[in-house]
Amino acid sequence: MKNIFTLIFILLSSFSLFAQNSVIKGRVMANGEPLAYASVGIVGTRLGATSNDKGYYEIKNVPPGTMEVGASSIGYQPEKASTTLTPSSTTTINFTLKEITSKLDEIVVTGVTRATEVKRSPIPIATISKKEININVNSNIIDAIVKGVPGVSATTTGPNISKPFIRGLGYNRVLNMYDGIRQEGQQWGDEHGTEVDQYGIDRAEVVKGPASLTYGSDALAGVINMIPAIPQGVDGKLKGDLLTDFHSNNGLIGTSLGVSYNKNDWKFYLRGTQKRAHNYRNPVDGRVYGSAYREYNVSGTARVDKSWGFSQISATLYDNLQEIPDGSRDSLSRQFTKPIREGNADDVKNRPIVPENELKTYSIGDLHQAIQHYRVYTHNQFIIGQGNINATFGFQQSRRREFLFPTLPDKAALFLVLNTLNYDVHYNLPAWNGLETTVGVNGMFQTNKNKDATNFPIPDYALFDVGTFVFTKRALGKFDISGGIRYDTRSLIWNNFYTSTDAAGFGRKANAQEPGAYLQFPEFTHPYHGVSGSLGATYNLSERILFKANLARGYRSPNINEVGSNGLDPGAHIRYQGNREFKPEFNFQKDISFLAYLKNVDVSVEVFDNRISNYIFQARLSDSQGQPIVDDQGNLTYKYQQSKAQLYGGEFTLNLHPESVSWLNFNNSLAYVKGINKNSKLRETYGDAAKYLPFILPLHFRSEIRGTLRKSVGAYTGIYARLELDAYARQNKIYAVDKTETPTPGYVLFNTGLGTSVKQKSGRVFCQLFFQVNNLWDKAYQSHLNRLKYFEYYQASPNNHRGIYNMGRNFSVKVIIPF
Repeated sequence: MKNIFTLIFILLSSFSLFAQNSVIKGRVMANGEPLAYASVGIVGTRLGATSNDKGYYEIKNVPPGTMEVGASSIGYQPEKASTTLTPSSTTTINFTLKEITSKLDEIVVTGVTRATEVKRSPIPIATISKKEININVNSNIIDAIVKGVPGVSATTTGPNISKPFIRGLGYNRVLNMYDGIRQEGQQWGDEHGTEVDQYGIDRAEVVKGPASLTYGSDALAGVINMIPAIPQGVDGKLKGDLLTDFHSNNGLIGTSLGVSYNKNDWKFYLRGTQKRAHNYRNPVDGRVYGSAYREYNVSGTARVDKSWGFSQISATLYDNLQEIPDGSRDSLSRQFTKPIREGNADDVKNRPIVPENELKTYSIGDLHQAIQHYRVYTHNQFIIGQGNINATFGFQQSRRREFLFPTLPDKAALFLVLNTLNYDVHYNLPAWNGLETTVGVNGMFQTNKNKDATNFPIPDYALFDVGTFVFTKRALGKFDISGGIRYDTRSLIWNNFYTSTDAAGFGRKANAQEPGAYLQFPEFTHPYHGVSGSLGATYNLSERILFKANLARGYRSPNINEVGSNGLDPGAHIRYQGNREFKPEFNFQKDISFLAYLKNVDVSVEVFDNRISNYIFQARLSDSQGQPIVDDQGNLTYKYQQSKAQLYGGEFTLNLHPESVSWLNFNNSLAYVKGINKNSKLRETYGDAAKYLPFILPLHFRSEIRGTLRKSVGAYTGIYARLELDAYARQNKIYAVDKTETPTPGYVLFNTGLGTSVKQKSGRVFCQLFFQVNNLWDKAYQSHLNRLKYFEYYQASPNNHRGIYNMGRNFSVKVIIPF
């Protein structure tokens, strides 16, 4: 009985204390408008709330006392307010957040071991927000990043295949990441894009320079981390958005639906996307046969946040049918033709012209790729005292098939299945004497299998990669210093791989004992090792003016194509030959930056010098008479080579945002890189033709003037209009041996756009509208990194245009409806 009375007393006391708790409520505003889904919380506690779509929030059950209340939202400067609560009171605290106009204040997670302000990292890091991604309307996420980050370019094979380059280096030298997970597909291939849903990306972070210290091999040139949306919204209410996107040039129709739900400590997110497009057009080629595509994406996340840390599990599914442009034409009319026979029966000069109705259909033709990419991964953080352990594990599978036989449309010419297991575990130690130190280990295990196909450009192989590192940083007065060291080892293994020819003349996998079996890939085992590291400092002359300097050594082991290839890549129409004797690439890069984000102007100057040992590149093979080596089907032969190389250049930006003309932004950027081939033997033989490195974009100047109304006009808010000039200089500093590259004329493009948000009477945003016209004057041009530039069967052309040109004028409209 005594125990019962004690329990009743405790319960009554609890109810009494609960009844004395107070309430904090208010509204969060920004730019004179309600700010939805801002986070408001009691500093030092887990008490908090999220503002609704009208900006209002309410925090219940707050114990009496003096405390700090903070409000924050992505893209805005956080604000705090102090208050003293009496028992059973209601206090109103309103917040007005200011947009972050200075990128120095942005928080990044790429290239560092814990969240860091841009201004405190000596490594050159650039960011692009969801807002900028939406404004820079493009066919894929890589092209949107190229628009927003000076120094980043992309080699393309039509509008949906873009491979990023950072300061003149691409392919496996740029590490693509999705939410901190290495993106592993057949990224060594020319015509292989990035398997990511562009509509599901919330922001992107770009490291311009060696990032091998934290990521190991393949980050020699830098990192592009595509970060998906984080579920936000009012607790217990479903939130989402519906997106529609239309492009006039290739009829692209994109739709995407995302929903999120938060309840207590749990967050859930689901998105589905579809895109389809027919062949694009330009003033020279008309409609480019073989450039249509169809893409589907599904992604989902579940996350729980607790006092011990958080745990998240996510999955993505990507499915793409991508046509393969052949480039064959009628020699006189220059109209595109298509193959209808196989092998020797296929005469390129007598192919039929593609009918008009096939040039503007959403149906996918017989010649196409079928790419599926599946991924599941988990992020976890466990708080241990003042430190924390972070553990990430992921599995992904890339399935790539290429169908190239018009009479046998279901027979795959190429069928590769790549499985990858990623792991990353690191411990952020408690701060000690001002030092913030991290130790970690990460890597991957990978296997590749050739399935039932007719061509085998690479063997079946297994790869195991592991690296361990230590990274530390410290603030010393006006200096922020950081650096570390890493050791990597990678093993690449494959067994004897035999092929033969069946009765119909098609290639197939074979056993060693079969008559006529050919040992296409003799067995191979090789370990690769590398030491990398970096050391840098930021000098904060003031909060808004600073200098950065960084020294970094990067490491990259040769990829499977560079070491093991010995066959036709049918989609690229190229026979590749690898080199088993290749050594790992190492580079030493020096970066110096000056950044000033002032009241009326932002100025940044970033210069770099990059020296590479054992640089690997591909060059076309020729016979003793100097003629290109071509097989009986017209496929060229390229062999990988290795030498020293140097790249240097930089980026300059000047952004004007006068406070007296608050609606105006005038943004300008200039990017330049020069690549020098240091292979003395090659240069002695071929002279200036071998002086430069391949795939180097010329001087690039971009200028944008944008006006944004700070006040609403009726139901319309955030109205903006923009005009952009995109200029590329002539590129004649090329790798011209055997005509591997040809000069590219300079060109200037004009783009324009406008957009707004439409509000309901309640103040809630009904929809966001984005209108844009790219290539306003329908300019005929070829980008120097456009692979289709070289898709040509004839030595001369009656209209003096050779190869395939980039997209002509394109009007696009995007509508986002939040709910």
